[in-house]
Amino acid sequence: MRIEISEKQPLADKIRPQTLTEFVGQSHLLERIAAFASGPRLPSLLFFGPPGCGKSTLAMLMAKAAGKKWVRVSAPEAGLTALRKHLQGAEVLILDEIHRFSKAQQDFFLPILESGEIVLLATTTENPSFSVTRQLLSRLHVLRFRSLTREELIRMARRGAKVLGCEWPDEVFDLLAGMCAGDGRALLNLVEHVSGLSQDKLGLDTLRQALPEVIIRGDREGDSHYELASALIKSIRGSDVDAALYYLACLLESGEDPRFVCRRLILSASEDIGLGDPQALPLAVACQQAVEYVGMPEGFIPLAETVVYLSLAPKNNASYGGYLNALKEVRENGMQPVPLHLRNASTSLHKEWGYGRGYKYPHAFPGSWVDQEYLPHDLAKRGAQFFVPKNEGAEARMHVWLASRKRGIKKP
Repeated sequence: MRIEISEKQPLADKIRPQTLTEFVGQSHLLERIAAFASGPRLPSLLFFGPPGCGKSTLAMLMAKAAGKKWVRVSAPEAGLTALRKHLQGAEVLILDEIHRFSKAQQDFFLPILESGEIVLLATTTENPSFSVTRQLLSRLHVLRFRSLTREELIRMARRGAKVLGCEWPDEVFDLLAGMCAGDGRALLNLVEHVSGLSQDKLGLDTLRQALPEVIIRGDREGDSHYELASALIKSIRGSDVDAALYYLACLLESGEDPRFVCRRLILSASEDIGLGDPQALPLAVACQQAVEYVGMPEGFIPLAETVVYLSLAPKNNASYGGYLNALKEVRENGMQPVPLHLRNASTSLHKEWGYGRGYKYPHAFPGSWVDQEYLPHDLAKRGAQFFVPKNEGAEARMHVWLASRKRGIKKP
């Protein structure tokens, strides 16, 4: 099935490859794809990757190379009734954006794939582990696509410019490739736009002003959402302020909800910095309040300030680790009875049972501290310790005080 070229066609469709050898990108998959296409039977495949990396194009090339009669359908535009009509006489179904089908709709494919009635070549930009049913995944080979590299984008841009009869200096192609975040379709749209500009606007400074703004598409429910958030927090944890600011910019420019970023920063302030700098958590909470108050786009200002502060703050996860140690004890051995002297004697019967008897009120002693057992008896007997202090940041002072209490030295 070949689509006729018309003047109304976008450049991306005009230069769509007609053979596997013309295809640009996904070099890590080409050997497998060639083997699939030349094998005795084309298997059902799921192409997973970001927009503009060639998923649908490769699906069409594979169907053509296998000599199969194919039809291409977009999931958002076709219900199951329309899909059944499209499938009449077809051997291969190329289904774009399969994640837009509900789980019930995806079940439609199970029997026809099982019987071999149809070969499904589906594409998705969302993680199939969450967007495609397990039953359907078990019938598909999943191929993960990557964003196009800068070199691949430049090669594609040169081909597009040649088709349009344009000759530009190398720096123009480099500029266009750098604006597209690995998206070949977005790149060719820019090439088509630049082809209509006058020669005096092809200098880099004037060209930047003349180009339309490329919106970075975020995937707030998919992999990039979690990958960028993870990279931000790990950069803060590693005290790499430049990387942390970069990932913050990526999150915000991709349309991420700033409230989500604030929540991650609040958690980072507690988990990774903690008592290394006790002011980190109040600052992160203040950042959340500031972003709510001023809104976006100006909200990036308190967000950037907080990211820088957290990146440069002393790191200390002793309180976080201490809780996890206590949690492990509770889950493995259950909750132990609270010592009687720590129980609140709220009734006469409680007093009769000894609740609160022998409790020492710390404020009644010098330095507001008294040697007294607080852990349940069995834990105290085996010297259980959950909090392991670190000599980092503000906790260093607390560590000295804690050690002095355990030695029975009065607080200075």
